[in-house]
Amino acid sequence: MPYRHVNDLPAPVQAALPHHAQEIYLEAFNHAWNEYAARPDRESLAHRVAWAAVKKKYFKQGNAWVTR
Repeated sequence: MPYRHVNDLPAPVQAALPHHAQEIYLEAFNHAWNEYAARPDRESLAHRVAWAAVKKKYFKQGNAWVTR
């Protein structure tokens, strides 16, 4: 279930991340969703890949995600 827009992302992702980080998450998730189509753990793997992509550009400072 790839996401079409950041508004389609899970609520916890939308609430936690700034808009640009949400865009990174969406792009990484959708790419991983297609890349790992044959895997039974496709969705959870795509979410892990998306979080890893966000963490390359952002880090958590207190309760906020800020750019590196």
